[in-house]
Amino acid sequence: MSDPKVEKEAGPAAGEITQENAQGGEPAKKREYKDFGKEEVAKDQHARVDMNTITLKAEDLYDKEKVDLETIVIEDVFQLLESSDQGLNTAEAERRIGLFGPNKLEHEEQNPFLQFLSFMWNPLSWVMEAAALVAIVLSNGGGEAPDWEDFVGIISLLIINSGIGFYEERGAGNAVKALMDSLAPKARVRRDGKWQEIESAHLVPGDMVAFKIGDIVPADCRLTEAVNVSIDQAALTGESLPQSKKAGDQCFSGSTCKAGEAEGVVIATGANTFFGRAASLVGQGDDSTGHLQKILAQIGSFCLVAIGIFVFLEIVILYPAFGYSYRRGLNNILVLLIGGIPIAMPTVLSVTLAVGAQQLAKHKAIVTRITAIEELAGVTILCSDKTGTLTTNKLTIDKNLVKTYGPFSPDDVMLLAAYASRVENQDAIDSCVVGSLGDTSRARAGIKLMDFKPFNPVDKRTEITYREESTGKLKRVTKGMTGKIIELCTRNKTDEVENRLEADVEEFASRGLRALAIAYEELDHDDVEGEGNGFELIGLLAIFDPPRDDTKQTIDDALALGIKVKMVTGDQLAIAKETGRRLGLGDHMYPAKVLKDGPAPGSKHGTLDEMILDADGFAGVFPEHKYEIVKRLQGLGHLCAMTGDGANDAPALSRANVGIAVEGATDAARGAADIVLTEPGLSTIIHAIRGARVIFQRMRNYSIYACAVTIRIVVCFGILAFAYKFDFPPFMVLVIALLNDGTIMTLSVDRVLPSNTPDSWDLAEIFAFAVAYGLYLTMSTIALVIIIIETDFFENKFGVFLSNHQYGSRKEANDRELHTIIYLQVAVISQALIFITRSHGFFFMERPSTALMVAFCIAQLISSIIAGFGNWGFTDIHAITGGWIGIIWVWNILWFVPMDFIKFAMKATVIKSLRERKARQIAQAVSQSAEGVPLVRTQSRAQSIHESLYSNRVGFLQRAARRVGFGQNAPRMSHNELQRFGSIQAQQTGNVLARNPSRTH
Repeated sequence: MSDPKVEKEAGPAAGEITQENAQGGEPAKKREYKDFGKEEVAKDQHARVDMNTITLKAEDLYDKEKVDLETIVIEDVFQLLESSDQGLNTAEAERRIGLFGPNKLEHEEQNPFLQFLSFMWNPLSWVMEAAALVAIVLSNGGGEAPDWEDFVGIISLLIINSGIGFYEERGAGNAVKALMDSLAPKARVRRDGKWQEIESAHLVPGDMVAFKIGDIVPADCRLTEAVNVSIDQAALTGESLPQSKKAGDQCFSGSTCKAGEAEGVVIATGANTFFGRAASLVGQGDDSTGHLQKILAQIGSFCLVAIGIFVFLEIVILYPAFGYSYRRGLNNILVLLIGGIPIAMPTVLSVTLAVGAQQLAKHKAIVTRITAIEELAGVTILCSDKTGTLTTNKLTIDKNLVKTYGPFSPDDVMLLAAYASRVENQDAIDSCVVGSLGDTSRARAGIKLMDFKPFNPVDKRTEITYREESTGKLKRVTKGMTGKIIELCTRNKTDEVENRLEADVEEFASRGLRALAIAYEELDHDDVEGEGNGFELIGLLAIFDPPRDDTKQTIDDALALGIKVKMVTGDQLAIAKETGRRLGLGDHMYPAKVLKDGPAPGSKHGTLDEMILDADGFAGVFPEHKYEIVKRLQGLGHLCAMTGDGANDAPALSRANVGIAVEGATDAARGAADIVLTEPGLSTIIHAIRGARVIFQRMRNYSIYACAVTIRIVVCFGILAFAYKFDFPPFMVLVIALLNDGTIMTLSVDRVLPSNTPDSWDLAEIFAFAVAYGLYLTMSTIALVIIIIETDFFENKFGVFLSNHQYGSRKEANDRELHTIIYLQVAVISQALIFITRSHGFFFMERPSTALMVAFCIAQLISSIIAGFGNWGFTDIHAITGGWIGIIWVWNILWFVPMDFIKFAMKATVIKSLRERKARQIAQAVSQSAEGVPLVRTQSRAQSIHESLYSNRVGFLQRAARRVGFGQNAPRMSHNELQRFGSIQAQQTGNVLARNPSRTH
């Protein structure tokens, strides 16, 4: 680095320059440096009408001819709130508690036992419960005892399934609880003319509160006094920099005071605060079931229809035509109910998801709602917050954009700027300037601090006077707001320099970068307070919130996986565009106001939905906006993931199909999220997406298997009952189901490859495969029964017999040994089906997991042992010989081998036809869209009563929101309406007080 020991002759004084310009006939030009974020602030004004009149009608609140809500003075706020700077007395505060409620977010607890029972309330469970009732109540007839064995088995499966669901959902109230805990527990308030500390829950509108550095703002308030106040509201609004506040400004509940101290009047508390409105959106409008519940509903419907058809046929055929007794007919119906319904489907899928959640935890992703894993596999759009998510939320100097205006190099400028910064008790600017050196000790190395002037809101700059140890000379450096610094400069202040500076500042502002100007002078005496040889502008630094190191790669990986990434941030538009350019997201972004106003007339977007789909992101958004964006994208048929870290992200995190809280997120964000990352950066999301797609493949494989087994059981035993009056023991169907599901549990760790595009449940394909496999397996069983009953093939060729059968006579269809033979044949080949459904090619080309193979072998061993030794009179089976067991195994192997070719034939015919039809439908939708994007809304899940019956029962979040009475009619706001929002709150509060006066007007 070059040595910053540069001595220069003093230039002409500023006054001399002005005089020369005047003599030349050209008046001095007053330059304005439009630094980023610098806006003209209108002076507060009084209302133009009697304040009492504007509390009567809501439309008056927005009539600027009467009162401009953006500029209402604090005196009018006091008048509306019937308060003063002396605060309230205790009696009035207690009265207002009754009017406005406590300053906290309340929620009701759900009875745990009722919540547990709620998981037994869906169509799949109803069929299980119906089967249990048939076994224990309806079967109690014909001189026989109730079917206790089947009853106990079915109830056990019900309890296991409900237990897993109950355990999963017990933490679903964390979102509201975290938001409650985030409110400041204590507050300093003026009551009865004295300052005192009370529970923040006891604050009411009209109270006077005070807070200082490090305090959390206890309620939404308008400041009456402010001394060097800086408020960090990034967790609420997404703004990356702390905001300076002055008297008259609004502070949000839940934000943090970073500097100074202030007093203010409370204008809103609890659920009516900006923070409370964010809480109201968590769970609000969630009138839909989870995506997995929707799929379960359709799969359940498929199974129920298949079962219903054959139950109806058995009722109308077995009783009237065959003259079955009451109990005998019920046993046949029970076989269809137990074997046909995928009893353990919710349990198997829950275990698969739970094991997947443990695997994701190894990648530092904690899953708080396991069904979100399935939805993550199908996510098509990732909506990401910027501050703290895509970026570090830590200001940084862009070393590539350092501008110099004198003999100093960029490194010299950064070093001198670090001299003019605090090294202790730093604010955000000083911290990033000193941090840019790498070695922070250089900020004081080689110099002796003589005097330091910290930043203040009036001068808007810092200044250091120091003695250079190597030369012993006094020097001075100042840094700060561009306009203030250039006003100080008197040396080498030429039009060329000012023109360059003005252009550089405007360039920074257009890119969302904050400019920090640096000036330097030398003192030719030893008076620390004396004047120097005149400040000279030496450099301009660009400050920004940099992207995380891995964010760009993460976005690239997401795009490669077929996921569109959109930035949705509360920061300003220019900052969002600059961040988008740096990350390769694009800068096709819009301000939040378009979400209210819609696309401009004549724009390329015909509808707001079109604009949202096409945009790379949105800036200046508030919680309602993020929530609305996610909701609209879902309405267009997309599965959305939302990442975030602040309380302002909580509503959208809750609404999204998958809410992802990044490392360092607030409790509110973590509570609302479905997945919480525990290490910095977004790269974990890519691991989670790939892992979710692996889990999805496992669930899809099981779904095909389960549906195929349903077809296989109901069609097979229905046909056997019609053809041979075959009465299969219901308990053995339950044994088959238990062994099958025990084996299938190991699919949760099976080896599968993730897809490179978002997964979706193509149920038509699943059902087509299931019908083909189910009918084929039905044929294998019926063929075996026909050969055994109608012929003596096995007796003649292999010397095996049924012990109760006389050679040469017709065999009895309900021979107990024949029941055992059919049990073993069905159990073995049904489980073997999983090796077909889990593979895309030949089953032996894709090696299964060791756990699956071991479980399969154990289950088959148990089935063979039951067949060889199971003399169970209560369930009407008898042990068979080893010869029959060997025949059944060979028979199943012969029927198993061709199943891969059935899979290939289905793909080449039926599945190909289904996909072509789907492609034609998409193409037709594209042709109807002006932009080539299908804008067909999916049916609201709330409109399907059947789907809602599969809900995860988290409605207590909605009831909590309704109980505190917020979220129903929340006003919308844009980024530049902060003060308007505060005034509206004051107006609403005043309106309540007007209806409930404490004194006579």
